[in-house]
Amino acid sequence: MSLSVRIRHRQGAFLLDAAFESSGRLTALFGPSGSGKTSLINMVGGLVRPENGRIEAGGRLLVDTDARIFVPKHRRRIGYVFQDARLFPHMTVAQNLGYGRFFTPAAERYADFSGVVDLLGIGHLLSRKPASLSGGEKQRVAIGRALIASPKLILMDEPLASLDDARKAEIMPYIERLRDETKIPIVYVSHSVGEVARLATDVVVLSAGKVVASGPAAGILARFDLLPEEQRAEAGAMVDLTVAGQEEEFGLTVLRSASGEWRLPRIDAPVGAKIRVRVRARDVMLSLERPAGISALNVLPGKIAAISADAGSEALVSLDCGGDRLAARVTRRSVETLGLAVGVQVFAVVKAVTFDRGTIGNLQHDLKG
Repeated sequence: MSLSVRIRHRQGAFLLDAAFESSGRLTALFGPSGSGKTSLINMVGGLVRPENGRIEAGGRLLVDTDARIFVPKHRRRIGYVFQDARLFPHMTVAQNLGYGRFFTPAAERYADFSGVVDLLGIGHLLSRKPASLSGGEKQRVAIGRALIASPKLILMDEPLASLDDARKAEIMPYIERLRDETKIPIVYVSHSVGEVARLATDVVVLSAGKVVASGPAAGILARFDLLPEEQRAEAGAMVDLTVAGQEEEFGLTVLRSASGEWRLPRIDAPVGAKIRVRVRARDVMLSLERPAGISALNVLPGKIAAISADAGSEALVSLDCGGDRLAARVTRRSVETLGLAVGVQVFAVVKAVTFDRGTIGNLQHDLKG
């Protein structure tokens, strides 16, 4: 489903003047606090009426200030998951899940209660009340409530921001399943590079109320200049791999992609499963010759596609490895010493131990489908 947004809205001294289009399965609105992400998603959801602009979702016009069109929020068929779960404390999980169905005409309901419960793994929680749930369980129930309302679009406003790392790791696979196994497009607000890299198919970058870049996640997140300085260490490339086998005796999984063979810490997935990994540029070393006698398990041949240097000591080297795009963060001295230039053949070296739960995600289907 396509989403087209063009709005201009002033809130006090802050001006939100943003425009973008996306047809991705999960579109992330990314940027620092105060950049306008929540304001923008609230306008898509109908919680805020923009002063000027137009919003269209799936061919359905939701807002057009010139034509004086403003579809009220309860008629937009949009599911909303907030940072805090906002469950009704006096209701059981089952009652919370069923609440949203009453706002959807019977003829337009498509969500199956049992299917949603299974998708989110919350069957054992149905008789419990929110006070007895963990933060991750509450968010899964909140997602389920949005799904059971049979929405045409789901909005998620920093749904992991209030959770600790363990709870984030618990709920992330369920958001991936929602992205991959349903046909419901998602707009996801976050200021975390790790979350966006693992979940997003498309990214819209906001800064000071304006869209500074938008497009497929792989291209956007490889650009250091678009990331907050404190998160640039997390920048890099995303590579889609296929599980080829397990090396049980070493606790490793063997995977393949266009760039070659990879070994990562064991991934509990069958042969043929699709896995997306984030290869941080800081974790990639470059060599002019195939290295021998080293501990790193991943050595991938490639060609330099671009080099960009900052005003300090660093340079970002973009690589084409058989069609896979990688990036290496090196010093400008290394660029000069090695004679690195566009077109030069190199080997990218990546240690298996640099990958963790935050850099490995599921990729079950063609995300543009």
